[in-house]
Amino acid sequence: LEVPWRWRCSPRRGGAACPSAGQIRAAFLRFFEERHGHRRLPSAPVRPRGDPRLLFVNAGMNQFKPIFLGTVHPRSELAQYRRVVNSQKCVRAGGKHNDLEDVGRDTYHHTFFEMLGNWSFGDYFKEEACRMAWELLTEVYEIPRDRLYVTYFGGDPSLGLSADEECRDVWLCLGVPASHVLPFPLKDNFWEMGDTGPCGPCTEIHYDHVGGGRNAAALVNQGSPDVVEIWNLVFMQYSREVEGNLLPLPQHHVDTGMGLERLVTVLQNKRSNYDTDLFTPILDAIQKGCRAPRYQGLVGNADVGRVNMAYRVVADHVRTLCVCITDGIYPGFSGAELVLRRILRRAVRFCSEVLQAPPGLLASLVPTVVEVLGDAYPELTRNANQIKDIINENEAAFLSSLERGRRVIERTVQQMEPSTNFPAEVAWSLYGSLGFPLDLIDLMLEEKGISLDSAAFNELALEDAKRKAGGLQAGQPGNTNTHLDVHSLARLQSSNVPATDDSPKYAYTLGQHGQYEFSPCQATVLMLYRDQSLHKEVGAGQRCGVILDRTNFYAEQGGQDSDQGYMIHLGQQDVLFPVESVHLCGGYVIHEVTAVETLRAGDQVQLFVDEAQRLACMTNHTATHLLNFALRRVLGDNTEQRGSHVTAERLRFDFDTKGHVTVEQLQQLEQVVQDLIQKNEVVHMAEVPLTLARRVQGLRAVDEGYPDPVRIVSLGVPVENVLTCDSKAAMQTSVELCCGTHLLQTGSVEDLAIISERQLVKGISRVIAVTGGRAKEAREAGQCLAMEVDSVSLRMKQSITSIPEMQNLSKEVGQLTKVVASTAMPQWQRKELQTILKALQRTANTAIKKLELQQAEKVAQILLAKFCNQPVIIDTIPAVSLSILMKVVNQLCDKSPGTSVLLLSPQASNEVLCACQVSKSCLPRFSAADWAVAVCTQMEGKAGGSPIVAKGSGNAKGMQGALTTALEFAQSKL
Repeated sequence: LEVPWRWRCSPRRGGAACPSAGQIRAAFLRFFEERHGHRRLPSAPVRPRGDPRLLFVNAGMNQFKPIFLGTVHPRSELAQYRRVVNSQKCVRAGGKHNDLEDVGRDTYHHTFFEMLGNWSFGDYFKEEACRMAWELLTEVYEIPRDRLYVTYFGGDPSLGLSADEECRDVWLCLGVPASHVLPFPLKDNFWEMGDTGPCGPCTEIHYDHVGGGRNAAALVNQGSPDVVEIWNLVFMQYSREVEGNLLPLPQHHVDTGMGLERLVTVLQNKRSNYDTDLFTPILDAIQKGCRAPRYQGLVGNADVGRVNMAYRVVADHVRTLCVCITDGIYPGFSGAELVLRRILRRAVRFCSEVLQAPPGLLASLVPTVVEVLGDAYPELTRNANQIKDIINENEAAFLSSLERGRRVIERTVQQMEPSTNFPAEVAWSLYGSLGFPLDLIDLMLEEKGISLDSAAFNELALEDAKRKAGGLQAGQPGNTNTHLDVHSLARLQSSNVPATDDSPKYAYTLGQHGQYEFSPCQATVLMLYRDQSLHKEVGAGQRCGVILDRTNFYAEQGGQDSDQGYMIHLGQQDVLFPVESVHLCGGYVIHEVTAVETLRAGDQVQLFVDEAQRLACMTNHTATHLLNFALRRVLGDNTEQRGSHVTAERLRFDFDTKGHVTVEQLQQLEQVVQDLIQKNEVVHMAEVPLTLARRVQGLRAVDEGYPDPVRIVSLGVPVENVLTCDSKAAMQTSVELCCGTHLLQTGSVEDLAIISERQLVKGISRVIAVTGGRAKEAREAGQCLAMEVDSVSLRMKQSITSIPEMQNLSKEVGQLTKVVASTAMPQWQRKELQTILKALQRTANTAIKKLELQQAEKVAQILLAKFCNQPVIIDTIPAVSLSILMKVVNQLCDKSPGTSVLLLSPQASNEVLCACQVSKSCLPRFSAADWAVAVCTQMEGKAGGSPIVAKGSGNAKGMQGALTTALEFAQSKL
């Protein structure tokens, strides 16, 4: 078969240039698109859509899961796909598939890789899939056939699955020698999406790097670097149910995946992925940027100084950073963003400490990554400058933290006694305040031959988790350092210790590129507070409250969480005091810290707020004001606030209501907020005399004591305008008394989704909402679940005559109901889906009862004909449930009132079901309950019921004896 784009460059023949990675990728896509009629699709972003269980897209099939699961909307574009091909960007770091810590240690692990794949959705199956794969590898890529080995599923008797001989025979028919067609068990050649769902046998194609006419069959699937898997073809033909059994799928699918990096390694005759042109330009750029020795591909002990490992780490990680940032995942503090932050910091550390590179090396590699990958993924080219800016910004922050952390560790090690563990308090300070990943701390200590006091560290982590979860209540030891007692307050006042000036907490600006800029604050320690008493000095390792003359930290008040961050001794950059919480008491702001060394009154310190956490709180607090305004606009002017709580993760708002907020009202609330966000209104803030503030018409305020002067927050209207006599401006916008920190413009909220609404007590409702990226994720999750519900609805409308099929559908509705109830999604959409699912569950239950009754009537007619006019009917029949068995018994007794009936039904699980009913004419001498107990006891089981009807179960081993017992018992009573 002559292929127009085949090349004459087989590395086995030598002499000609090898194909580039770009040519290899293009040939794969063109082969399936042009020769075999596949639809070519672009790669999906690596941020998963509507799948909260995934941090990153980690396989080519992720975007097609709705098709495999049957949840795809029938009118969607996705539902039209039959044959598809693409090259998918994948990231495996964090979660179940996590290659992060292995990257760099060997020559084949990656956090980012490309998955070449072709799919069939109910179109072709095993024969055509194998034939196309063999054609591509041997005729287009010209890989020698004698170097290829194929595996197939060898069967599993425990699951009742026979060997996939159909697949084996396909390979043999294609001319693959029998010695190269190998069976393997479930763990190697049976693919499953998860604990439940679509699954099936797979066939893998392996390549022998050595060749030379040898038979390498014994090395397949043995972890040998010489014989590696290059392509996996999965045949989805089963669905694993909750009970663990396998049912055939109504439609068969093909899902194949071939890692581009491995394929390029084969076709370019290399033994390491890092020696291919996917990586060599990046490795060359690293060498030019740092002037380190050239990359040699060394691993393990041969890699002196870990220079080669550093090359691999940086080359891999910069690819991942480019792809993730382009797809909207930025280094951050939770989920995928936190993982990316770790990736960036790992790369930065290897750049600076191992390669001795100057700052900026990582970002300087972006143009090279774009050159390598930009043709395949043009979005990289469009976002190159943004990628560089984000990498540089995060690198600068981490280099500063890295240097400070290194000094902290060096200084602590020097002061340690020999043969002691590294103190947990210092490690916790590095971890919590500077954002050091724990594995990075371990690695730095390992280099010095020191280990961390892990038990003490874990205790600190557990204590922190409890505190964040609200585990420590007022009055318990956790609060004795932050809540000043009355005697300490009196002593502070009598000693003329001034109240804390916390006005610097409002000192932040909006930069020219839209980023918020927070300035550090210099302060003096006035007093320390520990165990309900004031101190002038606190020793290392002790937790205490620090009272300063001024602070830029926001203390927990007005429903907004306190800031976090750290303080350092002025001029001593290597001593960090992590600030874990901040409280306001009697005008004094108390910073809860763990002293890593002695802290004294009079010390000069510099304060650094955790900017990401502060900005998230600001966003959610401004969004709370928008929501408050929207509630008044949608539910009426009489809607009053009853409480609120703002954290970095979400906002909570309690208010007066006459009943549950309707679906339509929830939608209207979100729309009003969206409109205010779109207008990007300026948030005006000013302090004014309390008496003047209270005269403002339309002012929103809760019933609490406000300071005087008081702070007014007004959206879109300058404060001086709302203060004007007879001004109605506050009636048309949000104007509130508020001491919280806010955004400077509403557009930064980006989005708001109400993810929960419930009545706390009669007349008071609570809503919970998320903003920004979390709101986007909630909407995606809602859309995904809506498609699943639509799919179930359509299947429910089909004519189903099988009881097991309808029971499975009913079970699916039940599971979907639980997922809808627990998933963070727009509340209006949750309510809609719950209404639909409730109706579907009723429909399914009615249908099951109807089908069971129909089946019971048929079986009863057969038994009546078999036992014509006999006083006792005892028999075994097939029945899928005890419910059906009992219905058959009821039908028999209804049609033959003088007959007593006992039926047994053996199940596949070796259980035997039992149901019986006694004719009323036989009472009281003949009891159904006693009859069932006698029979089930014979089968080592249990039973119960009334004198008229009873049921039970037992073991199949005693069934024959049970039938005899049933007859003898009946005869003894009649």
